[in-house]
Amino acid sequence: MTKASITQAQAAVAAALRDEGIAEPSARAVARALVGAEADGLKGHGLSRLPSYLSQVRSGKIDPVAVPVAKRVAPAVLRIDAAHGFAYPALDLAVEQLPAIAREMGIAAASIHRSHHCGAVGLVVERLAEQGLAALLFANTPAAIAPWGGTAALFGTNPIAFACPRPQGAPIVIDMSLSKVARGNIMAAKQKGTPIPEGWALDAEGRPTTDPVAALAGTMLPLGDAKGTALALMVELLAAGLTGAQYAADASSFLDDQGGPPATGQLLIALDPRILGGPGTLSHVEHLAAAIEAQQNARIPGSRRIAQRQKAVTEGIDLPEALLSHIA
Repeated sequence: MTKASITQAQAAVAAALRDEGIAEPSARAVARALVGAEADGLKGHGLSRLPSYLSQVRSGKIDPVAVPVAKRVAPAVLRIDAAHGFAYPALDLAVEQLPAIAREMGIAAASIHRSHHCGAVGLVVERLAEQGLAALLFANTPAAIAPWGGTAALFGTNPIAFACPRPQGAPIVIDMSLSKVARGNIMAAKQKGTPIPEGWALDAEGRPTTDPVAALAGTMLPLGDAKGTALALMVELLAAGLTGAQYAADASSFLDDQGGPPATGQLLIALDPRILGGPGTLSHVEHLAAAIEAQQNARIPGSRRIAQRQKAVTEGIDLPEALLSHIA
């Protein structure tokens, strides 16, 4: 491992992607997303994803030259076809077009189908919050969680993200999967050859396991037990049922090159606080944020991630040897 600046890391990842025939816009979008997650300390969605992405491109599971297409199907709704490419260019298209609609209508939604792994979802909603909008993102992922009381996985880990701007300081960002931990953490443990803590997952026979290989072949334990599976069902319906995307149980894995495109979906919603609550809305938000920060040892969600990012900006991030040749 060698330290590289965020700019160098993005350039190296984009070059590695272009070498595999991935179109320049997609290469830039993927590089920004992976390096951004790595810088924020979210390594399960960071550079560890690159080998599996490349193998999926080679197998045809991801279309390397796909161009997402957006159509405004209603005054406040975009329908985006990710065209079996990476999710990131489709999400970039949504982030580019939703703000103007939200400022006109008060609310705007982007329905994305034929998509793929969308990484650290908090990074997406944060980009909208930086433009003064509150945002929600729901994404379905390949099957990993069984219905409460069931044994076969039907729901993905199905992440939810929310961001809200503040008059001062970084936006409030909440980013969580509906399993006890993100599946990417187990993938990262598998790559390192290290065990996982008990209580994260079950093996294929429904037994608790600390083996990441057995965990990936089994099911994830939901956050909040039965409440977690109810939330996973909600996200499955929002991100796949209502967008026309493929359900988790029918989607191929994000982790390997087996099968066809997963064709999962995302629903991104942007809200204009000034239209919802009037010109003083963000001051009202700041009152609650300040009350949290006034309590000893309390913190705003996302603050640890911002600290990791600031450290990465100052010190750089670890770049695998395989990417060093791509640094100009």
